[in-house]
Amino acid sequence: MTASYARQPAAFIGHGVPLNALEDNAWTREWVALGHSLPGRPRAVLAVSAHWYINATAVTAMSSPRTIHDFYGFPRELNEFEYPAAGAPELAAEVAEVVRPTWVGADRDSWGLDHGTWSVLAHVFPDADVPVAQLSVDASEPASYHFDLGTKLSALRDSGVLVLASGNVVHNLRAVDPSRGDTGTDWAHRFDDHVQNVLTERPEDALALTEHPDAGMAIPTVDHYLPLLYTAGMAAGSGEKLEAFSKGYAWGSVSMTSYRSAA
Repeated sequence: MTASYARQPAAFIGHGVPLNALEDNAWTREWVALGHSLPGRPRAVLAVSAHWYINATAVTAMSSPRTIHDFYGFPRELNEFEYPAAGAPELAAEVAEVVRPTWVGADRDSWGLDHGTWSVLAHVFPDADVPVAQLSVDASEPASYHFDLGTKLSALRDSGVLVLASGNVVHNLRAVDPSRGDTGTDWAHRFDDHVQNVLTERPEDALALTEHPDAGMAIPTVDHYLPLLYTAGMAAGSGEKLEAFSKGYAWGSVSMTSYRSAA
């Protein structure tokens, strides 16, 4: 008998610094709440992380993905952290099927789970008991490609796959000011608020977000921004709107705002 799974929401997490994996703070408590609020246990997670940013579209297809420590300058405890979730090799074939004719490569040995994925899942599924595959963000493709891929990936949600994108709406590391704590600059607020207005009312218009006058400061590079378009595409393709379930800033120039669909 084939198992039956509840339809999963589309979600985007503003993941911030890797240290969030170990911390109990306002952001991580929202991620814990997300896990508790799901309509049922997913059969797998397909993570779209800003930190697998390569010139190709690929999905991990190994049975035991390694925990990648893709950072430096953090406590030893973080570098020793492991997230031992099983992989989801069968999901690679499903991803390739639902996004046709777009080509997706199967990565069986080079990547794994980077901190954009495991720092969040450590709170959403702390027991690491849901299989995880990760989809790369193709740096060679325009924004429309990522949005369209999101619309196609939404079909996986009906079979119990949680498609979880991870990045930051505002991500300007050159403007980081630790003295600002959890406050944001004026331009960060303006862009973040504009994004919220669009995604909660008309996610189909997400591709126009970069036309905002503060976009240049908010997203000087697109690696952390493009994962958001996957979630916007999933919502638009399913006729849904998104809701901001967490909102705030870190060090002035990083938005921690997260989004999800109702289901």
